[in-house]
Amino acid sequence: MHQEDTISAIATPPGSAGIGVVRLSGEESIAVASAMFRPKNGNKVEDVVSASVTYGEIVDGNGDILDEALMLMMKMPHSYTREDVVEFQCHGGPVILRAVLERTYELGARPADRGEFTKRAFLNGRLDLSEAQAVMEVVGAKTEASLRMAIGHLSGRFSERIKKLRQKSLDLIAHLEAVIDFPEEEIDDVVIDDVRLQISAMRYEIEAMLKTAHAGRILSGGLKTAIIGKPNVGKSSLLNILLREERAIVTNIPGTTRDSIEAYADVGGVPLCLIDTAGIRRAKDAVEKIGVERARACVQEASLVLAVFDGAAPMTGEDEEILALAKGKDTIFLLNKSDQISSPDAVCENVIREIVPTAPVLRVSAKTGEGLEVLEPWIREKAYGSELKGDEASFVHDAREEEILRRASGYLADTLQTIENGMSADFIVIDLRSVWETLGEITGETAGEGIIDAIFSKFCLGK
Repeated sequence: MHQEDTISAIATPPGSAGIGVVRLSGEESIAVASAMFRPKNGNKVEDVVSASVTYGEIVDGNGDILDEALMLMMKMPHSYTREDVVEFQCHGGPVILRAVLERTYELGARPADRGEFTKRAFLNGRLDLSEAQAVMEVVGAKTEASLRMAIGHLSGRFSERIKKLRQKSLDLIAHLEAVIDFPEEEIDDVVIDDVRLQISAMRYEIEAMLKTAHAGRILSGGLKTAIIGKPNVGKSSLLNILLREERAIVTNIPGTTRDSIEAYADVGGVPLCLIDTAGIRRAKDAVEKIGVERARACVQEASLVLAVFDGAAPMTGEDEEILALAKGKDTIFLLNKSDQISSPDAVCENVIREIVPTAPVLRVSAKTGEGLEVLEPWIREKAYGSELKGDEASFVHDAREEEILRRASGYLADTLQTIENGMSADFIVIDLRSVWETLGEITGETAGEGIIDAIFSKFCLGK
């Protein structure tokens, strides 16, 4: 299913770099390359062997040199899009890359839409829809665990499970339809029991996959985590030590952080979208008041709260306000400044445990890092849950896949109810067809054009 037009785009991020890549795909890619690239070895571009690199010059319409570059030739069907693909590896200046790109336009290529290279790979059967989505997950992976999940999807491990479930549905449909074709032979109980067992096993597998959806979404987009506490309690120091860099300003002056600071951190393999909030107290000026209000809003929006208290001082009214704010949220309580604790009487741990008895309360030092090794298992527990131990490669990784699997599980439940009600094989087949078609939306085999366009519109240009 090759497209008639040839597309072109810069495939590397904006800005200056050592190299930049301009990518072509389509029937005229080699012709466009032939008109703008002069190999130094004197060979013709069209004679270049597929999957080889050629050194030469990119020239404009007058034959003047635009850049010295490497040309990578990938002839159909052995390319990313299964079309003829040519890539120019140029010097990475934005002016140079723009000039090379404009030259491809002059020779008949058109600007590629967002994700159009990967969309062509999907349309030409190089990737299924789940694998295509994983391309951007690989690019945007924030931790090694995130990357393992993305690579698992890209390599087809997740799709293979879906395809096997679809095949099981199809096998059951074929078996039942064969029985329907011979109405004089009644379906015995043994056949129905076997169908029931296979459907139950399919539903069990889908429900097991759905249990990974929460962790998959976190690995894909990050766990939004708000760091809250009163002023000068060590929130910014905690942010810096989790990020392993001096991102937030740390002073002894209360109220140093006046606005929320957001950054990603890899904590035990879990990507945390950390938000260091302004210290929550009665604001002394208009600017601090805005910061405190934003801090409160961040707590409401966060999936996880790290509530920081001064473990070397008694509980204060401001601390009690933090406790009230964190109550009802998924919270880990951190008693900071454990390196300064000299007397157990100064610790507010008992007060916290009385109000939120089931929440974890950890003693840490954001200054020395003491105790933070205990935080990582708790973060992993919040992300994965107690039932999941890893194998991120087969996790459900976004809300679309989760919603489709929930529908498929619902149709399987309907099928089991149809059997329980003693209805004929025709009705069982109808329910199973719904399962088969629904699961096909994940791989793209039954997905509508609008859904496909919406997915690829989220890609970056050049991918």
